[in-house]
Order: sequence, then C-alpha cells, then structure tokens
Amino acid sequence: MKDDFYFTIAESTTSEYKEKGSRFLAFSYAVSSEQEIKDILHELKKKYYDARHICYGYIIGTEDRILKGQDDGEPSHTAGTPILNQIRSKNLTQTLVVVVRYFGGTKLGVSGLIESYKEAAKACLDKATILEKYISDTLEITFEAALQGEVMRLVKEFNGQILSLDYQSKIILQIEMRKSITPKFLQKPILGVAVEILTNKEQ
Repeated sequence: MKDDFYFTIAESTTSEYKEKGSRFLAFSYAVSSEQEIKDILHELKKKYYDARHICYGYIIGTEDRILKGQDDGEPSHTAGTPILNQIRSKNLTQTLVVVVRYFGGTKLGVSGLIESYKEAAKACLDKATILEKYISDTLEITFEAALQGEVMRLVKEFNGQILSLDYQSKIILQIEMRKSITPKFLQKPILGVAVEILTNKEQ
C-alpha cells in the first residue's frame, strides 16, 4: 500500500452474469481476515450446495498483502485469477469476491470461462461504493496532571482522536492517530511526557 491509506468496498454487492445457459452469481464482501473469508465461504457453500463451482479471489492486508484465487475445479487460472484481477484493477484490498457457477449444459472453453468469471466479478464490483481508509497508530501518552493542557493542545494540533483518559498517579491518555502523522507528533516531545506506540490498524 502507498503511504497509509488504502481502498476497499463500503458494503456487499451482488450481480448475475449469464453465458450459454450457465449462470454466474457474484458476491463481493469487505473483509479483514482469512477466518472471516472462511466463514463467508462456508455459508455460501451451504446455501449453494447444488452449484457446480464456487470460485473466488481475495486481497487482504495493507502493507503486507495476501492475495489468493481459487478455481474450485475449473481449469487452472480460468476463474480465481480473473476474479482476483478485477479486485486488483480497482486497487482494492480487504475485499473478497465469490462467483457461484451453475452449469448450463454447454462448455464455454478456457477463453469463455475467463471472460465469464471476469465479467461476473466486474459487474459485482462496479456496483460497490469504494472507500478510502487509513491506517492509524494507537498511542499511549503518560504525563503529570500539570502538563494536561499542553498535551491536549498537541493532540488536537495533530488530529489525534482520544480513546481513553485515565487519571491515576499520572494521567494515561490513549489516542488514535493517522500513521503518517505519528512521526511528526513524536518529534515534538514535551519534558516529562512518555509516548508509546501500542499498535496500528486499518480504519
């Protein structure tokens, strides 16, 4: 991913494509993990148990992406790859597209299969609203109560979002900040303030 943003879909979409009697039912999903993908595929396989093939492609992750295409019995690279290529063509991640095929009695050949899975996936993604999202860091800031005003001013200046504020012997503040902004924030230390990066995540 470039910098600290990425593109994904806002909501699930569906479409249907027909070719020589075969029906291709396409479904898109915004996803965040391989386990979530497994759960979706499990439900689709139960619902469309009588389909000839349930093929899919997905991309998850931001900086270190995982890409996979599955042909599910179709000739190699005639289903999963064209589905995956449609996700890539829109520069998406955190996205799964599944195409369920009901065989219509006429073989489509390699080129026909590639075109059909491509068009089914494309039609499905063309219906989706594309979102630009950001990767953020979660920061924990520890400081004396006397410094609260100065710390809060800096947090506001760098567009940090307050997650929690805990008053103990010292104040412990957790904030969320866009990843590309974090280094600039850390370059403005305040005497007596400790900052720790806890984690980063996709928003």
